[in-house]
Amino acid sequence: MRVLALLDGTLLDPDGHHIRVDDLGLLRGDGVFETVLVVDGRPRELGPHLRRLARSARLLDLPAPDLAAWERTCLLVVDEWPAAGEMALKLVYTRGPEFGDGSTTAYVLGLPITESQLAARVSGVSAVTLARGFDPAIAAAAPWLLLGAKTLSYAVNMAAFRHAKALGADEVIFTAADDTVLEGPTSTVVVVQDRVLRTIPPSSGVLEGTTQGALFRAAERAGWTTRVEPVPVADLRTADAVFLASSVRKVTQVRGLDGVELAHQPDLHAELMALHESEYA
Repeated sequence: MRVLALLDGTLLDPDGHHIRVDDLGLLRGDGVFETVLVVDGRPRELGPHLRRLARSARLLDLPAPDLAAWERTCLLVVDEWPAAGEMALKLVYTRGPEFGDGSTTAYVLGLPITESQLAARVSGVSAVTLARGFDPAIAAAAPWLLLGAKTLSYAVNMAAFRHAKALGADEVIFTAADDTVLEGPTSTVVVVQDRVLRTIPPSSGVLEGTTQGALFRAAERAGWTTRVEPVPVADLRTADAVFLASSVRKVTQVRGLDGVELAHQPDLHAELMALHESEYA
């Protein structure tokens, strides 16, 4: 069950052939994307996702996306989705065909949420720490590395997932050369200690989290303290709890790290999930 639409409002057969073989998104990963959760026909954090799409495009020197057209197309796909409950929107924007007329490729694809994604929200995940190979200080000094951009170049992220699976784990938490935490391949890390929520600053070369941002807003209203600051890797092992925040998996608890069981906090997990959901009540 999928729905595919172009930015001009054209609906296409998702099983059809629509991408040219010389598209630079396909050949070189030269493009950006976003994934938006939709619950009961309401896209969550669509504005922040669109702004992040524009920022990623700017970092890649892509033409500025028409955010109004993207929003209309997202809502069209949601309207065409044939089922109630949850779904995901995949927004894809590439530099277009290498031998084309200079036009870009842009579309929105509606997708179902998988059973494994739903299960992880409840049961939690095990993770391994893997070196990402850079010092956070390089992020500002080397913009050509595209650190903090959500590009289609996800080969390293997927390789990290496969390595984690080979080690018997579900997830990855990337670490920096200075022994600080970075992010997951598809998630933002949130560390909890004494009713303080902490996450890593985008200046460290990580993607700014939309789900994490919603969680922090709700937590602040409920009296929690939130901090965006560097987090030493050692803090993952001494924290009250560690969570991975992402659009589709929401707020998922990390129950094991590098083969060692972490503190299991079901009541805390339930509280944070409720706080996150309160943003959309």
